[in-house]
Amino acid sequence: MKITLNRINDDFLFECTNSQGNSILLDNTTQPGAKGVSPMESVLMAVAGCSGIDVVSILKKQRQEITGFQAEVEGERVQIEDAKPFKSINVKFLLEGNIDPKKAQKAAELSFDKYCSVSKTLEPNVEIGYEVYVNGEKI
Repeated sequence: MKITLNRINDDFLFECTNSQGNSILLDNTTQPGAKGVSPMESVLMAVAGCSGIDVVSILKKQRQEITGFQAEVEGERVQIEDAKPFKSINVKFLLEGNIDPKKAQKAAELSFDKYCSVSKTLEPNVEIGYEVYVNGEKI
């Protein structure tokens, strides 16, 4: 796996591109007019995307009918010298459709306990939690 990062303006705007040519913009979001996400926001996005792919994949294999899927991710950071790494991350899955709540809960559990490489990478240093809602009801 390889990405390239190219600076695309005179400030802090970067384009990150993968080997397939897909890209995202990273920027210093503390500056006015930022045109990309911060690197730390991209970490939260990666957790959401990785676990989201797992949950949808597991539920599709179980023939659950997903009509809506959303994840909200919040990260708490802590000051350590000059850096502010994540201390904890919480993912809230909001699923809609003809979905067995027990299967949805199990899919999230499998993602974080077994499959999600992003959360597994962060896990030694970051506490990661999750909540699952199906059709507005917390599981």
